[in-house]
Amino acid sequence: MVSHQNSLKHFIALSLVSGVGNITARQLISYLGSAEAIFKEKTDTLRKIPGVGPFISSNIKKKDYLALAESELEFIEKYKINSYTFLDQNYPNRLKQCEDAPLVLFQKGGKNLNKKLHISIVGTRKASEYGKHYCNKIIEDIKLNGFEPVIISGLAYGIDSCAHQAALDNDLETWAVLGHGLDRIYPAKNKTLAKKILENGSLITEFSHGSFPAPSNFISRNRIIAGLSDLTIVVESAKKGGSLVTADLAFGYNREVMAVPGRIGDSRSEGCNFLIKTNKASMLEKFEDIVYTMAWDKKQNLNKGHQLNLFEQLNTEQKQLCNWLKDNEDSPIDRIIKQSEIEKSKIPALLLELEFMNLVKVLPGKCYRAI
Repeated sequence: MVSHQNSLKHFIALSLVSGVGNITARQLISYLGSAEAIFKEKTDTLRKIPGVGPFISSNIKKKDYLALAESELEFIEKYKINSYTFLDQNYPNRLKQCEDAPLVLFQKGGKNLNKKLHISIVGTRKASEYGKHYCNKIIEDIKLNGFEPVIISGLAYGIDSCAHQAALDNDLETWAVLGHGLDRIYPAKNKTLAKKILENGSLITEFSHGSFPAPSNFISRNRIIAGLSDLTIVVESAKKGGSLVTADLAFGYNREVMAVPGRIGDSRSEGCNFLIKTNKASMLEKFEDIVYTMAWDKKQNLNKGHQLNLFEQLNTEQKQLCNWLKDNEDSPIDRIIKQSEIEKSKIPALLLELEFMNLVKVLPGKCYRAI
């Protein structure tokens, strides 16, 4: 425990150093072996590391960042806040795939950050009744069709608040990603909503306590929303809105992006229509569009018991292929033939049989996925 606390302290200290971004921090740790070693290394040695130079190397030595980190450790212990470095097992796996992911992540609320389905819903702070209605309908339809994803947003006014509240109304877990420390809530009027979120969700941030909601922080916040999500949905957005930034980040992370189309000439629809027009987002008109984009099976969650019974009735080769597909999602048939160790001539017929039993789904490109 002492060792972990010591490691965490140095990670927090490194995240506070002026000029050291998340990518540079990883580079420093890679060169020197640990966050602690960075603060013990000589300035001349630090300066020679690619991407560091005199400015950053002198900054590391200039200020007592370790004392600030000690203060943060006291804060998170007092208020029972979870903290994860990017090397920890419980750090979100989806974020680990992003090269600019936070060095340290703070979480209020005890929810597992590695759930099966993560959907972020974002949009303008000046949401129309149409936008709020559509936001509610998306989440309601997701739940009614048997799916229970985590709903992620940014606790801002408008669509963000609507998404969090709709998730709570439908008994879905929801996470709010903040652009400041966990010693405050912004906007202040959302304190009640934040308390409700903690009953079935989490408040998440990369910022230490005392950090104010500066405008630049919300760009950083948006990348976490995008990085945590399998799918980002934009409901309403101006052409230069923060939601468009989140969508661009999600697109850059190779995650799915969908946008609700709006009326031509409506400023709150310009961003969504632009995303669709430039092929950065799929059009979202109804729940079935999500099913298609995400290759979901609408019966997947509703027929688990039936599927288990069917599985018990399979022959040895059918079970073997089904289990192999569970471990090797979205595999084309040539890969299945080469790697599954099942007699090649039998595989096409076995796949067809499993498809008829609704145990295997055929995806675009003739790839196969176990349901």
